[in-house]
Amino acid sequence: MDLSKETALRMISAAEEKANELGVPMVIAVVDRGGNLIAQVRQDDALLASIDLALNKAYTAVAVKVSTETLGELAQPGQSLYGIQTDKNGRFVIFGGGLPVTHDDVIIGGIGVSGGSVEQDIACADAGLSAFC
Repeated sequence: MDLSKETALRMISAAEEKANELGVPMVIAVVDRGGNLIAQVRQDDALLASIDLALNKAYTAVAVKVSTETLGELAQPGQSLYGIQTDKNGRFVIFGGGLPVTHDDVIIGGIGVSGGSVEQDIACADAGLSAFC
């Protein structure tokens, strides 16, 4: 199974609803199993920095097959993946807001959200992921 544009847009819409509920403008990106962009939305007044961050969070979740929050824990000094954020020219993001999208335990894509606090980004990414099911 592959992520379709329609599914990606449904996920983005759900994440946008959560962002609106939180009152924080976000950027939401959905990528395919190869980390390639399917769709991305920047809400009005969302941070410009969040454009790359949302895409890179989605990419990271696919590339390492875990949430960016989990990767952040594994990338701390003394942990097994310490320093990973310097690989891929700094493309790997090691704080929350990026989630892999799975179907039958196979990663078929990722969603990344940026614009609020890490907790707000995670909440919006969770909302987007819930629209996949």
